Amino acid sequence: MQIDQMETPVLVLDMDKMEENARTMQKMTEKCGIRLRPHYKSHKCLQMAQWQMEAGALGITCAKLGEAEDLVNAGFKDVLIANQVVSTSKIARLAHLAKSCHLGVCVDDEENVKNLEKAAAVAGSTIYCLIEYEVGMNRCGVETKEDFLRLAKFIKSCPHLVYEGIQAYAGHLAHRKVHEERKDASQKVDERVKELIDYLIQNGMPAEKVSGISTGTSVFKYKGIYNEMQAGSYLFIDGAYAALGLDFKNALFVVSDLLSVKENRIIADAGLKAIASDMGPPQLLGHPDVEAKLSEEHTTFLLNGHNYKAGDKVFIIPSHGCTTVNLYDKIYMIRGKEVVGELEVNSRGKGV
Repeated sequence: MQIDQMETPVLVLDMDKMEENARTMQKMTEKCGIRLRPHYKSHKCLQMAQWQMEAGALGITCAKLGEAEDLVNAGFKDVLIANQVVSTSKIARLAHLAKSCHLGVCVDDEENVKNLEKAAAVAGSTIYCLIEYEVGMNRCGVETKEDFLRLAKFIKSCPHLVYEGIQAYAGHLAHRKVHEERKDASQKVDERVKELIDYLIQNGMPAEKVSGISTGTSVFKYKGIYNEMQAGSYLFIDGAYAALGLDFKNALFVVSDLLSVKENRIIADAGLKAIASDMGPPQLLGHPDVEAKLSEEHTTFLLNGHNYKAGDKVFIIPSHGCTTVNLYDKIYMIRGKEVVGELEVNSRGKGV
């Protein structure tokens, strides 16, 4: 099938560009001596996660317990939930799941750790814990070295838990547009994490793992502080990441039919239900500066002097790939103008 034959709106992945992005990331991780633990939330696709493992990833990061269940049930053996799991029912599911793989979870609270230990004891499993460290996101995480050490010692006293190290994800820096500002802020985070690493060593609680790093800060990680990179968007590169001038290419697009064409605008059949806008409006491929206005079922691009006609197909770059993927059941793989296959978005909507 050719792209021109597809019914729209439809999510497509340019395989040539995606594979180039994967090679670029592989070179980066080899250069800085960091293993990739890519984030599943970017694509929610078991086949893509398998490709990442075959390319050398040490395991998979995910955001939700439901995603972890999909991964483990599909045979993945090393999974990190880069988040806290706190409700009684979810902790029980987590403890049961941990019987089947090396399952990690982030913690920042002693009571939560107690509950994880109780559930793991009942299930007869082992849960691996990364303590989340507050590095500027003002979200989850312990805030001082002393609190981190106390929690690490407590985890080590729990027979069904393993203290593995540090979760230090500076997601607030991922999309900072000015390169030097992003670099300077990233270095300050590194310094804070390095102080914690040294403190833990001095107190007999060294961190086996130091995990974090987004696509937007991956280029700065050459200091040997982290040993795991949780980048996920590098495969797709959405509009928000493209604005940073990284060495990755836009590979994910929403293909849309033009429903109507006017002298100063074109109207596509993909709106808010087909393109996530939480990171801003999308871009029309080839016209990055054209203003886009979204409604439920349409995107209007304000474009003068164009040659488009009704029925033409256009490629739209979503501002945020992760949330756009979650709107679709399938991603269609393309090479040139040909559709070469499809990928199921297995964990779409897995928010629990």
